[in-house]
Amino acid sequence: MSAAVQPSVPALGGCDLPATFAAPAAPAGTLPVLRERGQREVFCGLTGIVWLHRKMQDAFFLVVGSRTCAHLLQSAAGVMIFAEPRFATAILQDRDLAGMADCNEELDRVVGELLARRPDVTTLFLVGSCPSEVIKLDLQRAAERLDARHFPRVRVLNYSGSGIETTFTQGEDACLQALVPVLPAEAPDAPPSLLVVGTMADVVEDQFGRLFAALGIGPVRHLPSRRAAELPPVGPNTRILLAQPFVGETVRALVRRGATLLPAPFPFGVEGTRAWVGAAAAAFGVDPAVRDRVLAAPAARAERALAPHRARLAGKRLFMFPDSQLEIPLARFLHRELGMELVEVGTPYLDRTTVGAELALLPPTVALSEGQHVDRQLDRCRTARPDLVVCGLGLANPLEHEGMTTKWSIELVFTPIHGFDQAGDLAELFARPLARREQLTV
Repeated sequence: MSAAVQPSVPALGGCDLPATFAAPAAPAGTLPVLRERGQREVFCGLTGIVWLHRKMQDAFFLVVGSRTCAHLLQSAAGVMIFAEPRFATAILQDRDLAGMADCNEELDRVVGELLARRPDVTTLFLVGSCPSEVIKLDLQRAAERLDARHFPRVRVLNYSGSGIETTFTQGEDACLQALVPVLPAEAPDAPPSLLVVGTMADVVEDQFGRLFAALGIGPVRHLPSRRAAELPPVGPNTRILLAQPFVGETVRALVRRGATLLPAPFPFGVEGTRAWVGAAAAAFGVDPAVRDRVLAAPAARAERALAPHRARLAGKRLFMFPDSQLEIPLARFLHRELGMELVEVGTPYLDRTTVGAELALLPPTVALSEGQHVDRQLDRCRTARPDLVVCGLGLANPLEHEGMTTKWSIELVFTPIHGFDQAGDLAELFARPLARREQLTV
């Protein structure tokens, strides 16, 4: 498929967006949405601990759950076998499930022993699970009790990682939301600051830090920060940029504390990254000429990195099952910058607060679904026979058996994909399964 460059679309965040490979964008919020409610095939929010504990180097995550919860975490983070991880599971026994017995006393004892052997921990998260929620174990009250006992050496907070009503990336949202009430208040006369919300790899943070510094934007802080004890202040002079689309409740909590959200696409690919940084530049009054000069070289590098993958992906039909909540911004990237045809884009939850700018950039022809009814979605996928299916682990193997080419959506959460320098790597994640299929075809 040849790539025709379309006229530019209106600027978002003060930054002109190239509309390569784009059909005319639908007005924001006008795309019809099919709302699905039925059998779900997703991981639970405990999965988020795998990347959160790597990010916050002084935090510990104690799951109050079953042996199955412990197995899930250990399997998901299997690389931890040669080091003592900063997560564990307080196992609920049969008698606990029957009547909670002495759950709270046992939890207090376990926490005391844990903190005694881990003096490096400054923040402890008590993480609820499906079993703890079913028996109505009050972890909020437990966290308040333990915080009163161990603070200021250790702050104790709680959140839910249960998968009863959530998908796996919402574990991060719940964790960050738990931090918002304890963030220090920004001084009323503080200069404007930028708060980037959502986990990114440290190397990616550093890349963006250099771009923001070159633009004269600062101070720039992150939630989560690399040390949980180093909490960023928040107040009326705080400007928020979202690094992840699944942190909606955290954003709303920050806005209630006076912060302002800067609407922008997410920093995936050249278009998204340019618009994302451009939104901050506009908010901080950066001269557009300076912005363009700073972004020119990294954007050009990203374009060169995308070119070989565009040749493989252009014209290929894409079906995305709801799983990570990254589906909408990634669909925008794959369609507009790599020329893929969007058959259906499913997302577990459609939060217009976080993805509104992305919705405005999707083509009017895309089928958009929210929630999951796995049987109906499988039927539509089988009927469409797309070139590539993005889905969870539970669906990938059966679909591969049926001759379809799949991409695991969870890999997109674990892999550094934000920014100019990762644009080529992001495209390769989608091109690689197609290349593998071609090599295996006889």
